Amino acid sequence: MDVIKTVGSSGQISLGKKFAGQTVILSELDPGVWLIKVGRFVPDNEKWLHTPDVQNTLKRAVDWAEKNPPAETDMHKLEDQMR
Repeated sequence: MDVIKTVGSSGQISLGKKFAGQTVILSELDPGVWLIKVGRFVPDNEKWLHTPDVQNTLKRAVDWAEKNPPAETDMHKLEDQMR
């Protein structure tokens, strides 16, 4: 559905209350052609968590944890193994 909006004197456009407080990315596809997408912002210092290598490692860790539930540790047996 197309909606006609007027850019105010301050250069702003209101998207409506349903988008209030949400983060959007604004892409200029061509001069005068804009694409607005609602999304989530990832801080620069957390982007490494979203790389394919880290995602694969995290998936393997979660898979392992699901197949290996926590168990009580026998401290005496653990001490013997460390010697």
